[in-house]
Amino acid sequence: MRPDTSEALEQVMARGGGLDTLLRDLTDRAVGEMPGAAACSITVSRSDRLLTLAGSGTLIGGLDQRQYENGSGPCVDAAETREEQYAPDLAEETRWPQYTAYALSTGVRCVLALPLDVEGEAGAALNLYGTAPGALGADRAPARDLAARVGGAVNTALRVERERSSAADIRLALLSRSVIDQAVGIVMARERLDAEAAMRRLVRASQDRNVKLRDLCARLVARAAGRAPSGGGQ
Repeated sequence: MRPDTSEALEQVMARGGGLDTLLRDLTDRAVGEMPGAAACSITVSRSDRLLTLAGSGTLIGGLDQRQYENGSGPCVDAAETREEQYAPDLAEETRWPQYTAYALSTGVRCVLALPLDVEGEAGAALNLYGTAPGALGADRAPARDLAARVGGAVNTALRVERERSSAADIRLALLSRSVIDQAVGIVMARERLDAEAAMRRLVRASQDRNVKLRDLCARLVARAAGRAPSGGGQ
């Protein structure tokens, strides 16, 4: 599993869903790559609460959510303390009694949670679940390497999405500016006003009608061009 370049990440994200698709792909590959791993998930802290960004199977939802509800568990501790958490056998674990009882009821016996270094996030963790005692602890070096690669891939993917979002915002701003300028010109010619007065007229109409200025201007331009407006206009 090495989607660790911008080009490779772009390909994964372009196949159908962006960051969500990438993360599901990463967790699925993690299960296939890590001996003893029956399931995998990625936890991130956002707006002062933990959530699971992706999981490799149906087993994950309850296992992670129960930790978030209790405020304790291996993935909670790994994300919040940025320290690795390993429970070789939940049947003998005493750190998270409420959580361990639930996990054991699902057939999980072993958990390894590794902190992820994710830019702009308060805390994150890669969580690996095993169904046999000691399944994930024989050699944790590959898991640590995996966590480093997952963190790097997530950071690159987040940058890609931010760049896409910024580009879309710029395009929208340019389009908005263009249609507003056209609407100002129409009002200037119709009402014999200067540009500043025409803009004030449009802003006032936008406020009075509780319509975004961009939308009001688009309707005015469409009407002036002989196209049917999508709603009321200037």
